[in-house]
Amino acid sequence: MTRSPWDPAQYERFRDERSRPFFDLLAMMEPCPGGRVVDLGCGTGELTRALHDATEAMETVGIDSSETMLAKSSAFAGGGLRFELGDIANVGEQRSFDVVFSNAALQWVGSHEALFPNLAALVKPGGQLAVQVPANHDHISHLAAHAVAREEPFRMALDGYVRDVPVREPEWYAEELDRLGFGEQNVRLQVYVHHLGSRDDVVEWVKGTLLTDYQKRMPAALYDRFLARYREVLLPQISEARPYFYAFKRILMWARK
Repeated sequence: MTRSPWDPAQYERFRDERSRPFFDLLAMMEPCPGGRVVDLGCGTGELTRALHDATEAMETVGIDSSETMLAKSSAFAGGGLRFELGDIANVGEQRSFDVVFSNAALQWVGSHEALFPNLAALVKPGGQLAVQVPANHDHISHLAAHAVAREEPFRMALDGYVRDVPVREPEWYAEELDRLGFGEQNVRLQVYVHHLGSRDDVVEWVKGTLLTDYQKRMPAALYDRFLARYREVLLPQISEARPYFYAFKRILMWARK
């Protein structure tokens, strides 16, 4: 496995802003005392600790594909909570859970048409599925990154790769959850308002998430050039106001079988 480009320190520069959707999703759920929970894309594990305690689960396993993020997870393990390095898209059909939870991770997994039936299969009868995915792929902060990826020399280094976002419309998830046998559900699109220090902070925000997908696909020196070009393309297109108003859309969904 190649070393992960995910940097916990960079990601957590906006810790409070990134954690708000987690707690909103958690508030949509019900406890499952003595149950089994899985957190797909658990990151450092800090929020998984909060999930484990809130659900009153007997066992919670946090799974993430980034060894750099999981390096911090041991501080939060114990009391029925453990962590595994693995592919969150292939948890394994032999497992079943009272809660399948994923916060800001499934946007990295391709084809939600194929993914959600697999997730549903992990949920026990009467169990809960809770998912939050960013839906800000139409914002200029994201579109500018893809535009730069189409420029040379980055296009050649990336072999023509431009990130394809698998996230669908909120109503698609509602229909899919119903089709998969979830009798109760709550799906909503929420706009989170962030007041960042300046427009330069938008670059720092995106460096912690979306840009990692390009970073891992090119040499470090070329990525530095990519990042400089991204700033050149993005910043003239967004407001110089301080603080900078950064609206960020997310889809939150909860369902029970």
